[in-house]
Amino acid sequence: MRIPLDYYRILGLPIQATDEQRSQAYRDRTLQLPRREYSEAAIASRKQLLDEAYAVLSDPEQRSAYDASFLTKTYEQKPEVIALGTTGTGEGTDTASDPHTPSIEIKSDQFVGALLILQELGEYELVLKLGQPYLGARDSISLDKGRLGNPQQVRPDIVLTLALACLELGREQWQQGQYENAATSLETGQELLLREGFFPSVRGEIQADLYKLRPYRILELLALPEENLTERRNGLRLLQEMLQERMGIDGTGDDQSGLSIDDFLRFIQQLRGYLTAAEQQTLFETEAKRPSAVATYLAVYALLARGFAQRQPALIARAKQMLMRLGRRQDVHLEQSVCALLLGQTEEASRALELSQEYEPLAFIREHSQGSPDLLPGLCLYGERWLQKSVFPHFRDLANQKASLKEYFADEQVQAYLENLPDSSGESNEWTVVQTQKAAYATAASSRSFNEPAAFGRTSSRPTSEEDSRFSRDGQQSVSSMFNNSLGDSAGARSQWGGERGSTGVATSRTATLGTASVSMPTAQRVSPTGSPGETTITGLPGESSSKSSRRQRQGKGGSDQPTPPLAGGDSVPKTSSGSGVTLDRLTPGRLQRLPDKSKSSTKFKRLILLILGGLVGVGLLAWLLIGTLSWFQKTLQRFSGPPLEGEQPLVQLTQPPVAIPEPGTQMLAPEGPLTEQTAEQVIQSWLSAKSLALGQEHQVDQLQQILTDPALSTWQRRAQTAKRDNIYGQYKHVVKVNSVETNPANPDQARADAAVNEVAQFYENGQLNQSASYDDNLRVRYDMLRKDGRWLIRDMAVLR
Repeated sequence: MRIPLDYYRILGLPIQATDEQRSQAYRDRTLQLPRREYSEAAIASRKQLLDEAYAVLSDPEQRSAYDASFLTKTYEQKPEVIALGTTGTGEGTDTASDPHTPSIEIKSDQFVGALLILQELGEYELVLKLGQPYLGARDSISLDKGRLGNPQQVRPDIVLTLALACLELGREQWQQGQYENAATSLETGQELLLREGFFPSVRGEIQADLYKLRPYRILELLALPEENLTERRNGLRLLQEMLQERMGIDGTGDDQSGLSIDDFLRFIQQLRGYLTAAEQQTLFETEAKRPSAVATYLAVYALLARGFAQRQPALIARAKQMLMRLGRRQDVHLEQSVCALLLGQTEEASRALELSQEYEPLAFIREHSQGSPDLLPGLCLYGERWLQKSVFPHFRDLANQKASLKEYFADEQVQAYLENLPDSSGESNEWTVVQTQKAAYATAASSRSFNEPAAFGRTSSRPTSEEDSRFSRDGQQSVSSMFNNSLGDSAGARSQWGGERGSTGVATSRTATLGTASVSMPTAQRVSPTGSPGETTITGLPGESSSKSSRRQRQGKGGSDQPTPPLAGGDSVPKTSSGSGVTLDRLTPGRLQRLPDKSKSSTKFKRLILLILGGLVGVGLLAWLLIGTLSWFQKTLQRFSGPPLEGEQPLVQLTQPPVAIPEPGTQMLAPEGPLTEQTAEQVIQSWLSAKSLALGQEHQVDQLQQILTDPALSTWQRRAQTAKRDNIYGQYKHVVKVNSVETNPANPDQARADAAVNEVAQFYENGQLNQSASYDDNLRVRYDMLRKDGRWLIRDMAVLR
C-alpha cells in the first residue's frame, strides 16, 4: 500500500541536508521512542521505516534516483492535471485527489509504524483519515484476518494512535481559540477509547483537558447570538455543571478546571456580559439558595436591572428583601437606599443612606443635594448614574439601554404597583444595625477585617452564622469587596458612582442631569400621567396616612387654614387648576423634599421636652463638677501622705525583668498542662509580631512558620506573597487582652482563646500611604491553638465582632 510520506519527512530533513545532518537526524529519531503504551511490533515497524529512509538517502545512487522521482512528483504537472488540480488547501492527504503529494510504498505490516510517524509529524487529521476506516465495520474484517499483523496488537496500536491524534488536534485547536472544535476532537478520542476499552491513562489525559477547556467553551457558547438557542443552552448547562462540582460560586469543591476561588470569580464576572438579565436572575437566584453570599449579591443586580428596565417593581422589591439578608453582616445600605428609592419609599431610603459608610458616593450625593433639606436629589442622580454605568453594562440585553428615572416613574404599570405597595415601616427596622456593627462599618472604606489586610478589600464583613462560614474562610471579606476586587472589575460595582474618575475625583455623567429634562421629582411621591401632555403630576405619598392625604387634598383645593409649606428657595408649592397635585416639570432638584405637617400643639410639646432635657443636662453638669472637685481634693491629700501599700509586695530587681522575655527569633516552649491566659497572650503577641514582619516592608514571610500551622499558615503565606508581589506593605500596632481560654477536655494539646485586639494599621502601596485602606479597629478574635513539639501554634482564627 502507498502512504503519503517521503523519506525526507520520515527523518525530519530538508532535501538539501548534508550527510552529517542526515546521520544526526537518524540517530535522534531512533532515540526518540514513542509512548510506552505502544506494542513492540509498532515500535519495530516504525524502526523499519526509519532504517529504510536512512538507507536510501545514504546511498548516493539510490538518493539521486529518489530525488529525481521526488522532484518530478512534486513540481511537474500535466496541463490537464493543472486544470483539475487540488483546491489549494495544501493538505495533500490523499494521493488520489492530489497526485503531486510524495508517497512511498510500504508493506502491510508497516502500516502502524507509518501512522505513528505521521502522528509524530503533526499530521493529526491525516492519521484520523487513514486509521478510522480500519476500525469500521467493513475494514475491521481485514484487520481481524491479520493482513496488518497480529490483530491483538495492531488494533490497540491503531486505537492509541487515533486517540493521541485527537488529543493533540484538540490541543492545537484550543491554542487557536477554536474551543468547541477542540472539545469535539477530545470527545471523539475519549469515545473511541471508551468504546474499545483501551488505555485508561490516555482517557484520563483527555478528560483532564476537557475539564480545563470547559470555561473557554462556556464563554464561546454564551457569546453566540441569542438566536443560537441550542448552543447557548449547552453553555449554560456546562456552567451549571461547574457550579455543582464547585458547590457554588464561592464553594470549596473541585471542578478540575484549575481555577482558584478568585480566578472563578473573575470568570463569572467575565461571562456576565454574555448573559441576559433574565438568564442571570435564574442562575444566581438558584445559586443563592446554597446559600451563597456572592450569588445573592449578583441576583440583586439582576433583579434590579430587570425590575428597572422592564418596569417591574416587584422584582426590585425582591432585590430589597435579599439585600436585607446581606445587610445583617455587611454594608449594602447604598443598594438598599436605591431599592427603596425605586419603590417610592423615601423615608426608608434616607434611613438606609444614613447607615451607609460608602464615603465617595455619599460625598457625591451630598454635593448634588446642596440647598435641599434631605439627600434625595443627589440620591436620584446617583441611582440613575449607578444603574447606567455599573449595573446595565453587565447584561447583554441592557448594555445599550438608557436608565431614566423619569420614564420609570411615569410608567402606568409602575404607578399602579407603587400605589398598592403596603406600608414597609416594619421591614425598615431590619436596616438598623447595632452600635458595634455601625462602628465597624465606619472604620475604613477598604477591607478592615483582622483576618484580611485592608489593602486587599474595600469593606469589612464579619459573618455571624453558619451560613456565612464558607464564604468567610479567606478573611471575611464583604461580598462587594471580594467580588469587585477578585474579579478584576476595573471600575467596580460601586466605584463608578460618579462616572470615570478624573483629576477632581468626580466625572461628568453621560446621562441627563436631574433638571426639568430628566428626573426631578420627590421619589416618595406617586407619579401618575394625569396632567396635560408633556406634564406629569404627583399625587399621594406611599405609606402616608389617609389623614395626611386628605389634608394635602384640602390644601390643593384651598380648604385649609394652614399655609402651604415653602420649598427650597422660598417658593411655595404651585397649585394646579385641577387640584390633583404638583406638576413635575416645575420641580427642580433643589426643591425635592417631603412636605412636613406640623401643628401648633406639637411645637409647644417639643419646646417643653427641650426645656426638660436642658434642665437635666444642667443638673448633670453640676454633679460632674462637684465630683471632679472632690476627686481633686482627694488626690491632693494623697500626694502629701502617699498611698498605702497593702499586702505582701513583689520583689522586683533592676538587673533582670520580672517576666522572662524570649530572644528575638527563638521558639517559645509551652509548659505542660492546659493553656493559661498568660501563655495565650504570649502566643497571640508572637503571632501579631510575625504578621507585622510578614506583611511589613521587608516581607519576612518565613516568620509565619514560627507561630502558625495549617490551615492558617498556608492562607497567610499566600496573602503575604500577594502583598509582596503587588508592592503593598503595612505598619501595625497591636494591643491584646485575653478574655478567656478553653482547653479541649479530650485533648489537652488543643485549646481556644478569646481575645480583644486593637489593631492600628497603615498601608503603603508603591511607597505611598493609602489613607483609605488604613484603619484602627477594636476586634474580638477567637484563636484555635495546637500544641506541637512542646510549643503552642495558632491553627485557625476568626473575628467574632
